[in-house]
Amino acid sequence: MCGICGQFNFKSRQPVDLNRIKEMTEVIRHRGPDDEGFYVSGELGFGFRRLSIIDLALGHQPMSDSEKSVWVVFNGEIYNFPELKKELQSRGHVFRTNSDTEVIVYGYKEWGCDVVTHLNGMFGFAIWDEINRRLILARDRAGIKLLYYRLQKDRIVFASEVRSILSNGEEKPSLNVVALNLFLRYRYTPSPLTLFEGIRKLAPGTMLVIENGEPRIKRYWDYKPQPFDPPPTVEEAEEQLLFLYRKAVRRQLLSDVPIGLLLSGGLDSGLLLALLGLEGSDRKTFSVGYGLSNDAHDELIDAAYTAQQLNAPNYSVAIGQADFETILPKLTRILEEPVATASIVPMYYVCQRARLDVKVVLLGQGPDELFGGYIRHLGIQYGKYWRSLPGFLQKWIGSGLSTLPRNEAIKRALYSVGEKDRLRRYQQIFSILPAPVIDSLFRDGSLPNGSGDEILNCWDGLGPLIQRVDELTGFSFLEIRSALPDELLMYSDKISMHHSLEGRVPFLDHEVIEFVEKLPAAFKVRNGGGKWLHRRVCSRLLPKEVVQRKKRGFACTVVDKWFRSSLSAMMDGVFLDDHALMYSYLNPEQVRRLYHEHTHNISNNYKILFSLVFFEQWLREYTR
Repeated sequence: MCGICGQFNFKSRQPVDLNRIKEMTEVIRHRGPDDEGFYVSGELGFGFRRLSIIDLALGHQPMSDSEKSVWVVFNGEIYNFPELKKELQSRGHVFRTNSDTEVIVYGYKEWGCDVVTHLNGMFGFAIWDEINRRLILARDRAGIKLLYYRLQKDRIVFASEVRSILSNGEEKPSLNVVALNLFLRYRYTPSPLTLFEGIRKLAPGTMLVIENGEPRIKRYWDYKPQPFDPPPTVEEAEEQLLFLYRKAVRRQLLSDVPIGLLLSGGLDSGLLLALLGLEGSDRKTFSVGYGLSNDAHDELIDAAYTAQQLNAPNYSVAIGQADFETILPKLTRILEEPVATASIVPMYYVCQRARLDVKVVLLGQGPDELFGGYIRHLGIQYGKYWRSLPGFLQKWIGSGLSTLPRNEAIKRALYSVGEKDRLRRYQQIFSILPAPVIDSLFRDGSLPNGSGDEILNCWDGLGPLIQRVDELTGFSFLEIRSALPDELLMYSDKISMHHSLEGRVPFLDHEVIEFVEKLPAAFKVRNGGGKWLHRRVCSRLLPKEVVQRKKRGFACTVVDKWFRSSLSAMMDGVFLDDHALMYSYLNPEQVRRLYHEHTHNISNNYKILFSLVFFEQWLREYTR
């Protein structure tokens, strides 16, 4: 796990300034405190910071082949590199290290740009072909690692984090208002957009190639799920899923430094701990919560119980409202892109604690999206019954439900399931508020027409890939390739690497994803509950008490209470301040209406209010 950056003057062919590359590299030192490296060849420059995980002595980057014709800077891990190394050696390639980076070098020499299709891992890397003067940037299939870039008419600057691009002697970019509209609608900014005008991020499973002065983007992970025909039996599916889980965990234990686990009170991280035990791995676990004074159902108790039952040491940290309020400005700097989810705060503190003991942690992210673990997935699965009702009955039921207080989830569901177009239906389900409400927040004339539909362009090319799958699987397909990497995985990478801590995500092994996407929806949502097949696997390895715990909306109730109580002047200081920077773009009257309705228990607006607070913090950090 590392930080990379670089510049390629592909039109002008002007030599790259090494000092500029060094400045870009220095600002991401936190991503790699163990080593640094640089390579400049005329119009191309690479920079690198290393967090040493595999082959501690010889994994220095930038790395090249023996002829120095191919150079690589690489952030991430290639979990199948031992197998790839043997295959490449059998084809005559001679390796000088035991680093996973070297399989990218010789894999490119053997397979060209198709090397990405041979890799199992998480990565954001750059390959420089010295002979053909070709640059390749690539991001892993699930989007676990990030790669940002600013593409101009004559050059490209790229990096693992935006701060490196901003340090490249450029003026600060302006705000991308269309991206802001999407952020307020979804609480994250979908790839390839960012709030920084002109700075983009590679979408998961894509690569950018620049050759002969021409850039092109290609979606190399174009997997089109074909449902099993006939479907497997429950027993067959359960066995195969467990096999793939074990295989992914075994691969991701590859490390020359200690590995730990971030453990919540829920199923998924608990299953990871049990899977570690099957591999004979004794790992420390780390948990975060709010303490019983803030949360009567604090996850620290559940996490400690799971760890005890599975004979694993558990280390915990409890946070309070003061921690929440004081850390937000710092998180704005760390994340660079605002992500308005309450779990960023506990994530910061648990990573900080874990780094005291380990350099690598496993994360339990993925099963909720793969197997329909959220309330919205129930609406998607059973929405067909709503759509089958006569129009007058839909209207009568909907009008009654819409009068209930603080019922935004129901309103969104009713607003979405009636939409006929599949991608537009998914677009509405993802939204935290209807498009007209979000659009009304903007000052008159500031928002281009059709801004809210820009996410359909972000999903360009994905629609044809879900033609054969059911409604639930189609939605999950987009979650895995858009919402999950651009929200949860983005902040997990930024926060963990701020603490020089590598996070690995075994449940998002692409072999797991591709298997689950061929299963029918009944293996995911059944009898009014989600994660059905996943729970069957959990039941084989976890105590009954852990499996039967009710799913809790982590942090949401606590943060909602903090918003409404407003023990500090923080919220008033944002929303009631006439000089708040957000009001250069947004209508104060509409923003304050949302705040008033929330604090007076008329509507539960904590999601949009959290987004607005984060946006204000972002403006203060990056625009003045």
